[in-house]
Amino acid sequence: MLLELLKAGLLAVWDYVALHVLTCLVPAFLLAGAMVSFVSKEAIMHYLGAATQRLKAFALAAGGSFFVAACSCTVIPVSSGLYYGGAAIGAAFVLLWVAPASNILALVYTGNVLGSGLMVARVVTALLMAFVVGWVMTLVFHREDRERLAILAAAQPVAAGNPGPARRVMGRSDVVLLVLLVVSLLAPNYLIQKGPFWQKVVVWLVATAAVFGYALRVKERAALLAWLRETWWFVRIIFPLLLLGVFVVGIIGKVLPEAWVQRWLGGDSLQASFLATLLGSVSYFATMTEAPFVDTLLKMGMGKGPALALLLTGPGLSLPNWLAIARVFGPKKAVVYVCTIIVLGTLAGWLAGRLVF
Repeated sequence: MLLELLKAGLLAVWDYVALHVLTCLVPAFLLAGAMVSFVSKEAIMHYLGAATQRLKAFALAAGGSFFVAACSCTVIPVSSGLYYGGAAIGAAFVLLWVAPASNILALVYTGNVLGSGLMVARVVTALLMAFVVGWVMTLVFHREDRERLAILAAAQPVAAGNPGPARRVMGRSDVVLLVLLVVSLLAPNYLIQKGPFWQKVVVWLVATAAVFGYALRVKERAALLAWLRETWWFVRIIFPLLLLGVFVVGIIGKVLPEAWVQRWLGGDSLQASFLATLLGSVSYFATMTEAPFVDTLLKMGMGKGPALALLLTGPGLSLPNWLAIARVFGPKKAVVYVCTIIVLGTLAGWLAGRLVF
């Protein structure tokens, strides 16, 4: 039995490394490093910082997150890149939630597999949860965040003359480079949704070659080295914990009996939504893999309320995600965030099951 569990854990790690590291995590880490290295901290602090009206900052973070087709693990480097670049904690955690829970790629696929009803419920609920998450993280860590952003602001070089809008705009080359990095992150999944994995690798290689070709042309050697150092920092901090979490999730998947799913996830009770939320919050789902899994459970008798809860928390949270958030943002922030999502996911599934479906 122990050997089978170890085999299940190692198989999960193997699948994760083989299918997600090259075309998902590598571009995500490069994008995170670029955000810290090339994005104007004044721009981030201006649009997403603590001084920005919270509703505006949250709306910008949520709106941009729709176009980041990332799983719960891939999004961490992107969110932390914004956070350490000067974004307020509320905006950073809005992106951390919306990008995996309700990105445009997952929404389209959800509509195709599960129908427009669950797709609309997913996007509306994810947005409502995002604003609550942003407010909760802001209220709990308001003082700490103010101090962090004050230190970042003080560390910025003082511009001669008027440091207003001109100091907040990135150079054209920085914008183009970031766009190319986003393309390298999104293109493999957007262009190759059902084809063989090698086609995704080819798309990734072409996009990555364009990224580095352009970077070598417009950036000096010192800037490129700084970018790679920042990227390596994210890899070193996050990647080992992701592998550990995926290993544990593989073991959980092995021991979870199918009969338990049929018995406890049926109907639209508060308990069923809580158990679906809990199951989703510890399991790892790559972007779009949650839809066919939920479809299978629905055919086995799962209620639509718990199905919505699983659609949200499955890709939005995972055990690897918990560990990596604790390492990057700190254990207290991880606990507050995870507990908030579990409570909101449970309520969302329960209310949707009783009032909508």
